[in-house]
Amino acid sequence: MGKFVITTRKSGEFQFNLKAGNGQVILSSEGYSTKTACLNGVESVKKNSQEDARFEKNVAKNGKFYFNLKASNGQVIGNSEMY
Repeated sequence: MGKFVITTRKSGEFQFNLKAGNGQVILSSEGYSTKTACLNGVESVKKNSQEDARFEKNVAKNGKFYFNLKASNGQVIGNSEMY
């Protein structure tokens, strides 16, 4: 079962990572100025990840694959690791 882990960056911003059951990071968020905003981001992932259309699949310059999860307004909520 996956879980969300919230951490504080050196800059003081909050960030969440969605981790798989094996501890591998699946999705990382942007930086948030408050913990409440970060928690709202977690809820946004839970909501928007239910719709395939919210996932934007990409290929990096190095040929590795990754995806972005977007909210209904088009804003990126989080991005995956490279695969």
